[in-house]
This record gives sequence, structure tokens and C-alpha cells, in this order.
Amino acid sequence: MSYVRIYKQLFNHNLIKIVIPLIFIINICSVYSQEPFKVVIDAGHGGKDPGKPTEFGFTEKDIVLKIALNLGNLLEKDDSNEVIYTRKNDVFLKLRKRASIANDADADLFISIHCNSFHDKRVNGSETFVLGMHANERNFNIAKQENEVIFLEEDFEIEYDDFNPNSPENLIGLTLMQEDYLDQSILLANMIQNNFKNNLKLKNRGVKQSGFWVLHNTYMPSVLVEVGFISNPKEGAYLNTSKAQKDIAKNIYNAIIDYKEAYVSNNLISNLQYANSNITYKIQIAASKKKVELKSYNFNGLNKISRLKSGSLYKYYYGNSSSLEDIKSKQKLAISKGFKNAFIVGFENGIQIEINDGGK
Repeated sequence: MSYVRIYKQLFNHNLIKIVIPLIFIINICSVYSQEPFKVVIDAGHGGKDPGKPTEFGFTEKDIVLKIALNLGNLLEKDDSNEVIYTRKNDVFLKLRKRASIANDADADLFISIHCNSFHDKRVNGSETFVLGMHANERNFNIAKQENEVIFLEEDFEIEYDDFNPNSPENLIGLTLMQEDYLDQSILLANMIQNNFKNNLKLKNRGVKQSGFWVLHNTYMPSVLVEVGFISNPKEGAYLNTSKAQKDIAKNIYNAIIDYKEAYVSNNLISNLQYANSNITYKIQIAASKKKVELKSYNFNGLNKISRLKSGSLYKYYYGNSSSLEDIKSKQKLAISKGFKNAFIVGFENGIQIEINDGGK
């Protein structure tokens, strides 16, 4: 993203009424450009798991792998992106392994690519899923189909404890770990679906929620894309072509780039709120690799919590004041709420600085 484009985006948000020196914009951009934007691309199925059956000779595991490789190739052309594949060839992977690859990479996005199937050969179109309780029987059945790969794993009884992919009751708790990322996942899913509809003229079956195990166990914004129906002879033949696989990858890529720009802009804006004063003080109360929802019940009743990402960590802050005395009183409150190691930090021009007078 060019510095000029970023400057225009920030100015259009009307968050500031002063002229920001270009050097400040470049400074913030360099902070965020140091860490790559990590995308995990998961080609569904593979090896002894061919995917959904079809009588027309289309093989889901092969189609989605080619789309995944095309998508990765596009992302890798930009050095600010880092691509991690769950598989690059025809191998079988456990669902748990797919999720752990994304979590171990501390990825920014997880994209799982699949083809759809239905007993009625006339059904066609694309749909993108985020994690959630099934809204209807068909969504639940799609999740069951994707989750049933568990039974192909030799030690599934141990790996997945008492989880039964055929049981609606076992899907009820799946949303909890992904709750913090649902809004981001829906944003990306909508971008993908709109691109498919507008550019490829695929029927838009919408963004839906269902209980996919692989989405449940990833700790980042995650989507599962059903690019089309291989059970439909016309759409299946289309998906089986090199052109379709490249076009689909290109439109997923464009959605990721649009999402990435929104993500970067939001991070920049979160820093710009401090730009009007020389130094703003906050209380750092926690740091974690997990992105926690900014609700008071997650922070022992404290309100006005903010969050910034620094390297692989999310830092959580309480309070916001230009007065050091005021922030010291807030520090005492944070300590009384159980945050014994709470300490004062300062921000100058949106950059965290050391505070010598910030002790307890």
C-alpha cells in the first residue's frame, strides 16, 4: 500500500483536524511493515480423503489444491505477505493438524477451500462459512460432511475426545473460541462472496454460519469457502478448468487484499487517536497472544479497555489521559481489581515510549 494512499485513507476518516507530517505516516507504516501479514491456505481433503463424491469425474481434493496453490502464488508476489500452506500436494491431514499449523504460525487469516455437493444436481453457486451454530438443517449437514473426515483418522477417539461430528449437541460449544474473530471473519466472507458474484457471475448463496471443526480450532479470523457445486455437471466442469481455478483464486486474493488494507488502516487509526497531544498515558494491564474481546467482564469489571498488537502479542490497556496524576489513580484501581503488575505507559505520536515516573 502506498504512503499517499494511506494518508488519504486516514484523512478521509476525519479523526484528526491537523496536518500530519508525512514522516509520521511513514514511521507508522514501517512499524506495521516489519511484521508480515500471515495467511494460512488450507486446501481441503487430500490423500485417502478425496472429498465429496461425484459421478462426473470431478475430484474435490485436486480442484481445491490447484485453487490454493494459485492463491498462494498471488499472495507471495508481495513481500509483506507470508503464506503458509496446510498442504501443497496430495497428502492426508488430520483436522487438528490443519488448525495447529495456523495457530503455530500465529496467522492473521485462515482460508479453507472446498467444493460443495448436493443430491439435486441443479443446485449451484458459492457460499462462504464462518463458525457458528447451524442456522438450518442443510448448513448442519454440510458441516457434518466436512467434519466426518475425523473418522478417517486412526486415533480419532483419542484426538477428538468425545466429539461426535454427527451430533448437533457437540456443535453448541464450538463458537466460543472463535467469538472474538467473528466480525472479521464475516467481513472477509462477504468480500469473497461479493467478488464471486460481481466478477465471476457465480450464484451468491451468501455468508453462513455452521459448526466446522477446523474453524472452531483456529485462533484467528477464519473462513471456509465452498467455491461451487461439483455435483452440478455444468458448474463441476467449470471448476475443473485451469481458468476457473485461477479466476477463483484471484477473487479470493482480491478479497484478502481488501481485508488486509482495512486491517492495517484500523491499526493505524487506533494509534492516530493519540496524535493531537504530545504524550498520552495508559495503564498496561495484560499481554497475550490471544486476542480477547474488549468487554468489561473479561477485565474484572474495568471499562475503557484498548488493545494494540505488538509483534506476536496483543497488549491491553486501561484508561486514557494526558495527566500523569490522573492515570496514577487509575493504576491504583487496576491493581485493586487484581492486575497486580499494572504499569503506566506513554504514547507520543502514536508510538509507545518509556515513562520514568510510571512506577506504582
